[in-house]
Amino acid sequence: MKFNITIYDKYIFKQVLAATSVAILLFIIVWIAPEILLKVIKHIITGETTVKTGILILLCEIPKILSKAFPMGLLLGTLFTFDKLSKDSELTIFRAVGMSFKRIVAPLLVLSAIITCLCFITYDKLIPYSCQKLNAVKGYSSSITQFIYTTKDKNNYPKEAVIVSRYYKDMMSDVIVMDFDNEVYDDLHGLKRVTIGEKGYLSKTNDGQSSWKLGNVTIYNIDDDGIFNMIKKIPEKHIMLGDVSQRAYSLMINATKRDREITNKDLHKYVNLLKQENMDEEYRLNLNKYYQRFFHPLVCMLLAVLGAILGFSKPREQRLIGFVIAIAFIFAYYVTLPFFDYLAEKGALPPLLTALLPPIGFLVAIITFYKSKDI
Repeated sequence: MKFNITIYDKYIFKQVLAATSVAILLFIIVWIAPEILLKVIKHIITGETTVKTGILILLCEIPKILSKAFPMGLLLGTLFTFDKLSKDSELTIFRAVGMSFKRIVAPLLVLSAIITCLCFITYDKLIPYSCQKLNAVKGYSSSITQFIYTTKDKNNYPKEAVIVSRYYKDMMSDVIVMDFDNEVYDDLHGLKRVTIGEKGYLSKTNDGQSSWKLGNVTIYNIDDDGIFNMIKKIPEKHIMLGDVSQRAYSLMINATKRDREITNKDLHKYVNLLKQENMDEEYRLNLNKYYQRFFHPLVCMLLAVLGAILGFSKPREQRLIGFVIAIAFIFAYYVTLPFFDYLAEKGALPPLLTALLPPIGFLVAIITFYKSKDI
């Protein structure tokens, strides 16, 4: 069926676009002004940063705000537009000439589809890129303290534990390697060797195997009584030979980042790696975050339809009712997201379900209000 663009479509599209743009802009200003802007201005005044750097910091913060501003702005922009059309009796005229609700919201769905795509791109590309640039502008890279990776035998007993005290860019500092004894004492394992490297990085051995190469190495051998019976120093030592070194390195790199700093492709790889390493809680949490990357943008379309329905009101109906309900939905959505993350992490609900529940909730709200307003 061919869809013809009419004057009505252009009119509604422009009206909703204008109202949504204003709502998004106001949200960005309100979000950035209290803390981020004041902090940047303070650093500029005290000379801790330049005006150029301050502007770059503000620009890098915008994509993170946009991810929340898109759905909220679309909901409020749509609600404002359709509420105004109701108060001016324009919606009554549209219905009188035979336009169905589906036809009335058709241009709105086109706009919401565009904003949904923008929201998806923001999560997948803009936010990770802006986080990377923000770290560069501020002059630091992601770093962690005490990353721990343990290799186990076929009986699931620990063979080796590697502790990285600090990771900065491509260099590891103060790497501690604890080799466990094969003999198990009840639920404890004895140590047979402790190796400490002042620095380390991902490398290859002479025969081409991937490994972690430690420099300025000190080795402590431990006897059955827990006494160091031999100490020696060597210039370098390769540990974790083979694929395990790549897996451990990938885990360490991603452990330094928040999920928003990772693209969809890299987040998917990280999720698979967590599953492979049997890191169940981290796997479920990040799988939930991965699913949210796809369902959160779709919320934009649901909120647009919800805003249109809430905007349908009688001439003497209180205008604030729709806006109060809309703000309540937005507040409930962002407040409950951490709760669903926790349910996914602890395994109370499958990650796919925890990511789907908010959109399902909005869909139920749409159906409920649609029937109650008898549109």
